[in-house]
Amino acid sequence: MAVAVRGSRAGSGFGGFSLRSFFSYRIFVSAMFSLLFIATISVLLTTNPSTPHHDSALPTTGNAYMRRTFLALNSDPLKTRLDLIYKQANDHVTLVNAYAAYARKLKLEISRQMRMFDDLASNFSDLQKKPSYRTSLFESDGPVDEDVLRQFEKEVKDKVKTARLMITESKENYDNQLKIQKLKDTIFAVNELLIKAKKNGAFASSIAARSIPKSLHCLAMRLVEERISHPEKYKEEEPSPEFEDPTLYHYAIFSDNVIAVSVVIRSVVNNAIEPWRHVFHVVTDRMNLAPMKVWFKMRPVERGAYVEVKAIEDFTFLNSSYVPSLQGLATKETSKRNRNPYSSLLHELRFYMPEMYPKLNKILFLDDDVVVQKDLTGLWNIDLDGKVNGAVETCFGSFRRYAQYLNFSHPLIRERFNPRSCAWAYGMNIFDLDAWRQEGCTEQYHSWQNLNENQTLYKSGTSAAGLITFYSTTKSLDKSWHVLGLGYNPSISMDEINNAAVIHYNGHMKPWLDIAMNQYKNLWTKYMDNGMEFVQMCNFGL
Repeated sequence: MAVAVRGSRAGSGFGGFSLRSFFSYRIFVSAMFSLLFIATISVLLTTNPSTPHHDSALPTTGNAYMRRTFLALNSDPLKTRLDLIYKQANDHVTLVNAYAAYARKLKLEISRQMRMFDDLASNFSDLQKKPSYRTSLFESDGPVDEDVLRQFEKEVKDKVKTARLMITESKENYDNQLKIQKLKDTIFAVNELLIKAKKNGAFASSIAARSIPKSLHCLAMRLVEERISHPEKYKEEEPSPEFEDPTLYHYAIFSDNVIAVSVVIRSVVNNAIEPWRHVFHVVTDRMNLAPMKVWFKMRPVERGAYVEVKAIEDFTFLNSSYVPSLQGLATKETSKRNRNPYSSLLHELRFYMPEMYPKLNKILFLDDDVVVQKDLTGLWNIDLDGKVNGAVETCFGSFRRYAQYLNFSHPLIRERFNPRSCAWAYGMNIFDLDAWRQEGCTEQYHSWQNLNENQTLYKSGTSAAGLITFYSTTKSLDKSWHVLGLGYNPSISMDEINNAAVIHYNGHMKPWLDIAMNQYKNLWTKYMDNGMEFVQMCNFGL
């Protein structure tokens, strides 16, 4: 019995010893894991001390990421939310700064948008510097105040929304502006090439216009050869009394172009109602006098009209003591310019017509690059109201007014003339020679030419000189009398041309040149004397 009892106690004691040992082992293991866990936390906190959130760049190292992950899982979930809000704000600040820099690079005139971008970036930075947010959210080691975080989040979202709206609006605008800028650069480059090409074209056109075409030179040579071969046919004749008869219709044509003069006269005669009452006074230079006389001897004007051909030298009063432009021909400066005084004087003859034709009362001046399409005798019946010059005005809007021809910075011009006054055209002008003599227009012309010796009042040429000389003595005529521009403007309507009494090929593209505009050329060539043998031999190519 006793043995059994002892044996039972002995078994109980062994079993109790094993159970205590097991529980002691578990406590020991738990304690070791707890110590290891605490040590790990200490190492993490020691090696990565907390940094303020106000830095513009968030940490991106592996340890920092582990720290944020650990804090998010182990402590306050609001701090994770704060990190996300802060990162979103920083991302939009970077985007806003990028668009602002892009705008500056494009040099766009959108200072308002650039200011808005700069202000928005500043607002993001200022937001995190607010004392209430800085103390409660970024510098506090304690738990995040949820009310403050909500307010911070609300303000950030408002600014993010504003930023997105601005970026959405500006993105398309900047893309278009970039395209526009590239297009402007392309247009500028093309425009530079166009300007250069126009200058070269104008220069080439000017050379072509001023050069003597081979066919015209051939015609002059053939006519001179004819004069030399048959001198008996071309003896000088007594002037016809009709040349000084004031009751007839007189025309003045000053030119060195034989074929052009022929076309002008033929067009007048063919459209005249009473051609036998029309008298043409042709004046040329010494070189072209013989060809001009031979032409009209070989091809007399039809239908009874009269033609008088003279040279500049036949008017002896046109000398250096009377004509200002001839006074300095022997000077070194003029020699450098290589001017042809006779070519220049041919253009100036229009200012000396009262002296050239002292017995005439009225005369119609025609350029050699015009074509007459209707009877012109109605011009002699127009009442000029005591004015000297009847002409068609050419101004439209602000173009072709006195301001474009005269130097209004000069006090003499500024005091005498109105810059808004309308310019008028040379090429078809009816002149009252009696009124001219009474007004002393030639003397006025000489006076202004002397004052303009250094070209400080206006550029040399007959246009500006005529505008000054006949400033207050010009009467405007109906535009249908004289249509201009056929030598440079391809857009003149055919209705306007067909209704015109006179069409004018002013410009470089003269109808006898290869550069003439085809749509207008036939209006001139139909008055060519194609039956003249020398015209065919010289192959005008018309």
